[in-house]
Amino acid sequence: MRKKDFLTYLFPDSESPWVISPPLSLDDITEQEFDELVHEWEREIVGAGDGIFLSQEIVSDQDRVLLVGVQTEDVSVQRFEDGLAELVRLVESAGGIVLDTMRQKRDHAHPQTVVGKGKIEEITLLAQKLRANLIVFDQDISASQARNLEQEIGIRVVDRTEVILDIFAQRARTQEGKLQVELAQLEYMLPRLRGRGQEMSRLGAGIGTRGPGETKLETERRTIQRRINQLQQEVNDLQAHRGRIRQQRQQQEIPVLALVGYTNAGKSTLLNVLTNAEVFTADQLFATLDPTTRKVVITKPQTHERRSILLTDTVGFIHELPPPLIDAFRATLEEVVEADAMIHVVDLSHPAWESHIASVLEILEEMPEIPEKSLIAFNKVDKVDSETWARVQQDYPEAVFISTTQHLGLENLKMRSLQLIDERVEAMPAALPEAQNAVPQNSY
Repeated sequence: MRKKDFLTYLFPDSESPWVISPPLSLDDITEQEFDELVHEWEREIVGAGDGIFLSQEIVSDQDRVLLVGVQTEDVSVQRFEDGLAELVRLVESAGGIVLDTMRQKRDHAHPQTVVGKGKIEEITLLAQKLRANLIVFDQDISASQARNLEQEIGIRVVDRTEVILDIFAQRARTQEGKLQVELAQLEYMLPRLRGRGQEMSRLGAGIGTRGPGETKLETERRTIQRRINQLQQEVNDLQAHRGRIRQQRQQQEIPVLALVGYTNAGKSTLLNVLTNAEVFTADQLFATLDPTTRKVVITKPQTHERRSILLTDTVGFIHELPPPLIDAFRATLEEVVEADAMIHVVDLSHPAWESHIASVLEILEEMPEIPEKSLIAFNKVDKVDSETWARVQQDYPEAVFISTTQHLGLENLKMRSLQLIDERVEAMPAALPEAQNAVPQNSY
């Protein structure tokens, strides 16, 4: 009896990762057209991969996400790892499931595909194995890079900014918030629409470029641009409305403190505790988007004098806050610019709290004008080890230390807030004699 042989090849199926042929004689094997056989196997693999992604999209109501991080020479290891950890939180806040993370270290991002060809093959294989239906890069990628990656990998590719925009779209509750989110999304989309259209454009000059080939795309561009112009006008109107409200506050001579800080630092919880407000809070990135202003009455213990202060909760910051968001939320961020002083809330229990402070300061420096007086309030001190506690007290002797959930240090924060306001008033230039003696126009 002659010995029988088998042909075996890999197959992208978690239940049957390989396929074994029926028993074949040596003569049968030698008569095989191996080029044709290999092509047939490859077609089966591609078809199986498409089926995996298609079935995943049908059966799952959540994105199954593979993260990709590229560490370039200008990014430290700690900053890179902190960024990836934050991206996990962002994806989860957007409703996705993070399956795994891939990393690559390069001097510079590849201009066409961000990562190298070998890494693309690794991403493709791992995505098939995990049945991922979305790739998220921990950096901004261009429209052409996303398109090239999608062609190579076979599934959708987005960047960090798109994840943040998606979270904002989900969290916007008021008409004002929805307006600003829509503006940010359209401003982000418009240049990418142009990028996708360049390769098929037939509106230029020269042989093969004339004709109506991209009329629909041009129509979409004009429609989006008109909507952007309309939304920008509405944001300008919103700025004017907020300006009138601030003017009324100034006439009432009630000082305003702006709560600023990294997202999920505890600003909204602090506002709720101090003012009995009912702002939504959750252990999520960007749990609240809309600014909220509430009044807090503080009684000085020595004199029993009652003082009123307005606290304004602002949208949380994040590392490299996308420019479309800064532009769209300029009406909201003006609440910081127009405040008398700032309280910078920091989550001291977060391992990257120092990086968070630096990111917030970078964003504040980009604003046209911010209050000169500010105070750092380190929150969640009840969750901090003694070594961190001692170091922070030494490095930030002027800071206050609080726990909003445990109601620790809040009275000290109130007194320091009054001190901030008083210092700001004392620092204001004295009024000119003419202005002091002038009769108000509405006096009789």
